Amino acid sequence: MRIESDFIGKREIPKDSLWGIHSLRAKENFPDNTQFHKEWYMAVGVVKQACYKTYLDFLKGIDRKFPNQEFPFQLFDKNLIENLNDAADEINLGKHFEHFIVPAIQGGAGTSINMNVNEIISNRALQQAGENCGDYDKVDPFEHANVFQSTNDVIPTSLKVATIRLLQELEESINNLRLQVEKTESNYRNVLRIGYTQMQAAVPSSYDKLFSTYNNALSRDWWRVSKCFERIKEVNLGGGAIGTGLSIPRFFIMEVVPNLRKLTGLPITRSENLSDATANQDGFVEVHATLKAHAVNLEKMVADLRLLGSDLFQNRELHLPQKQVGSSIMPGKVNPVIPEFVISSAHKVYSNDVMISNLSGQGCLELNAYLPSIGHALLDSIKLLIAANNTLAENLFKELSIQSSSTEENVLYNPSVATALSPYIGYHEAAKLAKEMKKNSCTILEANNKLEILSNDKLKELITPEELLKLGFVLSETINTK
Repeated sequence: MRIESDFIGKREIPKDSLWGIHSLRAKENFPDNTQFHKEWYMAVGVVKQACYKTYLDFLKGIDRKFPNQEFPFQLFDKNLIENLNDAADEINLGKHFEHFIVPAIQGGAGTSINMNVNEIISNRALQQAGENCGDYDKVDPFEHANVFQSTNDVIPTSLKVATIRLLQELEESINNLRLQVEKTESNYRNVLRIGYTQMQAAVPSSYDKLFSTYNNALSRDWWRVSKCFERIKEVNLGGGAIGTGLSIPRFFIMEVVPNLRKLTGLPITRSENLSDATANQDGFVEVHATLKAHAVNLEKMVADLRLLGSDLFQNRELHLPQKQVGSSIMPGKVNPVIPEFVISSAHKVYSNDVMISNLSGQGCLELNAYLPSIGHALLDSIKLLIAANNTLAENLFKELSIQSSSTEENVLYNPSVATALSPYIGYHEAAKLAKEMKKNSCTILEANNKLEILSNDKLKELITPEELLKLGFVLSETINTK
């Protein structure tokens, strides 16, 4: 064990642990087991790299413009900063995550996140220099790892980096799902089905029209997600504690964000108002509203498919892929687990949306203390939606099938098909046909043979798939139809 101390007191820390006293206090104070998102952890690493790269540029500038000049503040050795940079790069690659012990739900506006990473970076730099973990007189989590930084600019900036990275993955997953839906739409073009309103048979339609509604909704989702980058590309890195840049060199403030942009390849810019970017989190609220809209579209789509593929339809045409055994007691039962997973994920997104909105409104004066919970919920929603899109594309749409041989016959037996005749015989005559079909469970052709409302040839012409699916009618078609 090793002994570490802060102004509160001393604690024992495992000898080779990369975390230190500040991480330990956070873990004890926030006894929650919710895992912090690794993507955010990695993003903190690359933000720290940008800070160290800027510090090295700062040293070069000083050597060039002020050679041999002494300053009232301490300048750190180039080798020390390079060791810190190497450690931060390891974090950016996802290494040492097992030493990040701070839970996702916490207090303190993210100070515990920042300090856990600072301790990992400091101790890794010590190891690289052949020193022992905890020898903070040589590499200090505050003085060195946190140089020219604040929790209040590093943590929100890293959240935006993590969010943008995941949004790019979400964008791709939406497109992949959309392509699968589009293939399904194409495979079942002009295959008739009964359209339903309020769960009651309405008018004839087709499966491609149904899937086109999902395709178009996903296209809107993709477009909205692609616009999210604009909402969160402005960061407050360099602004310090409350966005005023107090105690930070102006050179650092001007150069750190361009360095972050180069390191990440992301369209990140420095906010024109660093205080605003520090105090207000409405950008995350706006982005999550887009995620909620996507969740709504996914829920609507899978709820439809779950219903159409259920045993409630005696003459079921749509068949969901059978993915796993559905019961421990009922033999042969298969449940619609993919739609149920997506619906569950969508409702988690809805609950996250409420929390993000409420906690963003809880920002007080210069800072929002609840950024860790806001960020966790935001990343949670993005990852859930990526998972939902991926499993829908791979485990549902690739194997979804429609028994097209029976679809036309089902339409002919459904009284709703009589609606197609209203322009030619009027509402009341069409209602007689529908009533006859219901009463005797017969096709529209059989009902018309009995009632003799239309010639059979004309009726057959009007109920072909081409006629039933065309957009509207023209007046000349209604002349001399009997």
